[in-house]
Amino acid sequence: MTRDVHVFLDDSAMVAAGRGSVLTSRLIHRAHTEPGWFLYVSVCALVEADRARPGTAEHIAALPGITIVDLDLPAALSVARATTWADAHTLYAAHPSPDRPDGAVIATTRPHTWKEQPVRTLDLSP
Repeated sequence: MTRDVHVFLDDSAMVAAGRGSVLTSRLIHRAHTEPGWFLYVSVCALVEADRARPGTAEHIAALPGITIVDLDLPAALSVARATTWADAHTLYAAHPSPDRPDGAVIATTRPHTWKEQPVRTLDLSP
């Protein structure tokens, strides 16, 4: 039995997708076409990606196979203590949950950001 793959795109990965990143495009394609592959974005990271590259939010939201994770009350309480909401919401959402008992991998073009965090990363840097 194969395990499901759960991946969150951070804001840098979403910006890279808009700039034509082949690695990010392959990840998006897999989540859309292959069973057991799930791709997510946190709403705070989506906002930050759109600030960095206008139009990114609409582009990502229109893609099939991507689930946008809302900022619910527990997430908001966690994010409120952080200085960077995009990273904090992505980190919070990637932690183990009933839907993702093993947590999720964070896909990023800036893996150094996540180095000290208790999370697995997928480096999408060119």
